[in-house]
Amino acid sequence: MKWLYLAAGLAFFVKMLIMPNPAAQWQEVSIVGSIVEDTGVPNAVSGIIFRNRLYDTIFEVVVFSIAILGTKFLLADEQPTETVYQFSDRPSMILARLGATIAALVSIELAIRGHLSPGGGFAAGVAGGTAIGLLAITLSSQQMEAIYQKYHAATWEKLSVLIFISLAVVTLIGWKLPPGELGTLFSGGIIPLLNILVAVKVALGSWAVILLFIRYRGLL
Repeated sequence: MKWLYLAAGLAFFVKMLIMPNPAAQWQEVSIVGSIVEDTGVPNAVSGIIFRNRLYDTIFEVVVFSIAILGTKFLLADEQPTETVYQFSDRPSMILARLGATIAALVSIELAIRGHLSPGGGFAAGVAGGTAIGLLAITLSSQQMEAIYQKYHAATWEKLSVLIFISLAVVTLIGWKLPPGELGTLFSGGIIPLLNILVAVKVALGSWAVILLFIRYRGLL
C-alpha cells in the first residue's frame, strides 16, 4: 500500500507541474474599489468590519464584554493588594500625562474619522485605553475609582454595547441611514456611529480591567 500511496502522490505532483491552471475568463475587478463603492466609506477595512462582516463584529464586541465579566469574576474573591506600583517622580508623571493627552486626542480622531482614514472603533478604543492606563500610573487608585464612579463609566459601557447590538441588528435586517457623499465626515450611513460605539466600549472596558488589576494585583 505504501508504494501505491507514493505512486499516487508522485502522479499528482507531476500533474501539477505539467498541466497549467485554467485562465480566468472574467474581467478584473478591484475588490477594494467595490467595497468602497458598496459601503460609501474610503476606509475599506471599516467597511468590511461594520458592513460585510457585521455579524462577526457583533460577536467580537460580545466576546470583549465577556472577557471583562470574566476578569471581574476571577478576581472577585481576592483581597485587594496593599502595594500599588506607580510613578512617583515628577518628570515621569508629566511625561505619562502628556502621553495620555496625546493618546486621548488620537482616540477621538480615530473614532470620529475612522471611516475616512486608517483606524476605526477598535483602534480608537485601544488608544483610549492607553490614555487611561497612562493616567493610572500617575494617579492614586482612589482617584481613578472616584473618576470612574463620578462619570458612571460602567453604565456608559453597558449602554454602548446595547446600542451597538441594536443598531447592528437593525442594519442586518435591512434598515440603512443615507450614505452621504463619499469622503465627507457625514458619510457611510451607520458605520461612523458603530465606530464611535465600539471605541467607547473598548476604552471604558479597558478602564474597568485596569482598575481591577490595580485593586487586586497592584501591577500599575
